[in-house]
Amino acid sequence: MATAAPFKLTYSTMFDPPAELHQRFDAALAAFRQHGMGRSWPHWIGGKAVAGQGEFEGRSPIDRDWLLGRYARGDAQVADAAVQAARAAWPGWAATPWRQRVALLRRAARLIEERVYAISAAVALEVGKNRMESLGEVQETADLFDWYCDQMEAHDGFDRPLPDDPLAGYVSHNRSVLKPYGVWVVIAPFNFPVALAGGPLAPALVAGNTVVVKGGEDTTLSTWLLIECLRDAGLPDGVVNLVCGDGEHVGAPLAAHPQVAGLTFTGSHAVGMGLLRQSVAGRWPRPFIAEMGGKNATIVSRHGDLERAALGIMRSSFGLSGQKCSACSRVYVEQPVAAELRERLVALTEKIAVGDPTLQPNWMGPVINTAAQQRYRRLAEHLHAAGQVFTGGRVLEEGALARGWFVAPTVATAPLDDAAWVDEHFLPLVLVGEVASVDEGIARANASELGLTAGFYGTPEEVWHFHQHIEAGVTYANRPQGATTGAWPGYQPFGGWKGSGTTGKAIGSFYYLPQYLREQSQTVVA
Repeated sequence: MATAAPFKLTYSTMFDPPAELHQRFDAALAAFRQHGMGRSWPHWIGGKAVAGQGEFEGRSPIDRDWLLGRYARGDAQVADAAVQAARAAWPGWAATPWRQRVALLRRAARLIEERVYAISAAVALEVGKNRMESLGEVQETADLFDWYCDQMEAHDGFDRPLPDDPLAGYVSHNRSVLKPYGVWVVIAPFNFPVALAGGPLAPALVAGNTVVVKGGEDTTLSTWLLIECLRDAGLPDGVVNLVCGDGEHVGAPLAAHPQVAGLTFTGSHAVGMGLLRQSVAGRWPRPFIAEMGGKNATIVSRHGDLERAALGIMRSSFGLSGQKCSACSRVYVEQPVAAELRERLVALTEKIAVGDPTLQPNWMGPVINTAAQQRYRRLAEHLHAAGQVFTGGRVLEEGALARGWFVAPTVATAPLDDAAWVDEHFLPLVLVGEVASVDEGIARANASELGLTAGFYGTPEEVWHFHQHIEAGVTYANRPQGATTGAWPGYQPFGGWKGSGTTGKAIGSFYYLPQYLREQSQTVVA
């Protein structure tokens, strides 16, 4: 087992990592290639490995010849078994003193940190992330565990005494106590298979709920490695369960299960809205926490620092091949500086090294699967016809790239009323359009039904104006590290407005954990 890194890895420090980081990542990658690839992985239910009705393969988007693992195929019967196991474990887990739950979750966080290189190597191969993005995600997951443990401690388990009733002749004691709901389902996406499973898992568990997790079908291995940390930390059997499979055959039965008390979902707006409606259609409404993507805009003033803007836009548009819900997919720049910004952005984009992202020189890897590559091909064809492609706009099929799902990072434009400005594509493609004023840029940014992240480059007075009027849950101003991306627990809470989220409370914020608890008012007359 690897020891913890001797430095603190965050999105801020990972831009200039020490050489030791690369050495340790390369060693972990070599070890995984030699010993970890091609294994069969079961479901994990009630503390036991459970076989499925057959298996499905997981192959790397970097090279389809790389078989990463075989996974048990889930169905409604498996979903029910997982819920029943979680339901059986819930009374004991809910009755466990919260400080003991915190201790177990902190132990899991330390295991994540100890295994950060091993898990990150698998994430890089399975998602197609570069090493820094992979390491950042896994370390962020450990930090999220610690954050919610910190919040539980800071609020003393969310058990608060209230003033006694002023009743003559009686002593009437009052308390407000937050209590867990029961069985909680977490449905995580492919793009952050560790952080977006662990981010909801940690608060649900520390609050006293038991959990059933379903990760993305394309990234089952990464989610499994997270569950191993929880298992090895000593959580009781049935407290956390993992089912493998697709959304139709195992995700939908989980979400619809009548004994599920609450659900956290990260994915598309269409699927999220369907699950939201379902969550209120039963005998009583169930809590439903969803992050449902974004069509994230950056606005650049004529007074903005164009060097910072171009760098921040490039990083946010093409990091993880544009497959972040926070990725910058549209830019509104004031006309006097539009040409210069485009030139700078195109120059930076054309310097991006695209290839196997496990190799240190390559910054951008593939898209996740053939469906994503085909979606890119259709969008590029549309923009070649209806707009203008400044750079990119083609599938990459030269040499070894032909064995993966590689595409070129793309800067383009289209008429401002084109559907490409509206639809969420989840691809390494950014549209740049000219506007007459900052106010027009804000209005066009706000016209989207989604409101996750937004970026701005301009003067301090313009930044204030931007913050007063933008409709987004996460904002960044004058940030070269990323125009719309790069939230970290304890520094930038992460959650969307409008169609990007259901609760208005953000992951990694002070207000997220209580959503996994329900309040009970207690009055006792002595």
